[in-house]
Amino acid sequence: MKKIQYSLDQIDDAAKVFIEDIKNKQIVALIGGLGAGKTTLVQNILRKMGVSGPVSSPTFTYFNQYQLSDGTLIYHFDLYRLKSLAEFEAAGFFEYLYLPNSIAFIEWPEIIDSALNESVCRAKISVVSDTERILEYE
Repeated sequence: MKKIQYSLDQIDDAAKVFIEDIKNKQIVALIGGLGAGKTTLVQNILRKMGVSGPVSSPTFTYFNQYQLSDGTLIYHFDLYRLKSLAEFEAAGFFEYLYLPNSIAFIEWPEIIDSALNESVCRAKISVVSDTERILEYE
C-alpha cells in the first residue's frame, strides 16, 4: 500500500507521483466521502496527462470523455447518483471499461466493485483537515 499526504497547494505534486504509479492501470477506482477531493485530484491528473480545455465534474452526466494527444481516451465516471450495478450495466457503461488505449477514473465505484477485476487501482482519499488529504492506493 502506498500513501501520499498532501496539502491542496501540493496536489500537482501528488498527481504527478500518482500518475507514475498507475501508468500500467486501465481503471482507477477513487473512494472517499463527499468533499474529499476526488474530482479535484482527477482534474489535476488529467491536466498533468495533457488534457487541455475544460475538465469538469461528471456528477450529472455520469461520465466525461477526454482524448490525449497520443490518442489515449480517458473516461471520468461519477457514479454517486447510480443505485446499482444493474443500472450501470443498463446505461451501457461497461463498454467503456477495459477498452484498448483507454483509462477510466471512477468516482464512487462501490456499486460496481464486484464487477471490476484485480488489475484495478483502488485509491482512497481521506480528509486530514480542510487543506490536507491522504491518498492511499495499491
